[in-house]
Amino acid sequence: MSDPILRLEGVHTDIAQYHILQGVDLEVPRGAVTMLLGRNGVGKTTTLRTAIGHWGTRAGRILFDGEDVTATKTADRARMGIGYVPEDMGIFSDLTVEENMTLAAVSGPLVPARRDWIFGAFPPLRTFWKSPAGTLSGGQKQMLSIARAMAEERRLYLIDEPTKGLAPAIVSTMAGALRELKTQGASILLVEQNFAVAKALGDHAAVMDDGRIVWTGPMSELATDAGLQERLMGLSMEAT
Repeated sequence: MSDPILRLEGVHTDIAQYHILQGVDLEVPRGAVTMLLGRNGVGKTTTLRTAIGHWGTRAGRILFDGEDVTATKTADRARMGIGYVPEDMGIFSDLTVEENMTLAAVSGPLVPARRDWIFGAFPPLRTFWKSPAGTLSGGQKQMLSIARAMAEERRLYLIDEPTKGLAPAIVSTMAGALRELKTQGASILLVEQNFAVAKALGDHAAVMDDGRIVWTGPMSELATDAGLQERLMGLSMEAT
């Protein structure tokens, strides 16, 4: 792969006494969707949190757009153009939807054209713009969580299980918004347990096991090879 937008080289991450990432080597290509897959507890969320700077590395390097950001603070990585959507949504329940979005625009006020694009991607946010975020449904909160990362254009989006526990109609809305991000030229690293979504959105795939990347390749190859799926993850996407 030539000139990836994100590269993790031999990254080790500890959380308390636990050695979670054990030499992760990962490249995320530009302008494409890379699916980070694997069974629960293998280090996918820790990989995203390490990439955005929530967790420090014990060893290894993280390069964003060719620049070593291993020691760079999370806020500075955001200013460089990395958006992050955590699994726990990370919204401020006591603030309105508008206030949540305003805080997310790290480079300045929310641009009206960007706001209108977000309204098109997630229509409920227009309806509840002045409402406290805590009053939204679970699916609407997830929309807001993703929209906050989209408050301004980012070069790379790190997104952790955006469709988890959501109704099919909302999953479809989420997938449409992520597909639109891709058409805008954004790069996306996406952790996703819904394999129908993974197959529909993914260009590339990286599979984790025991804190390491154990396979990388085209998403289409993984999606059509049931034996490979079983060997890497102990499951078959054909059953999903």
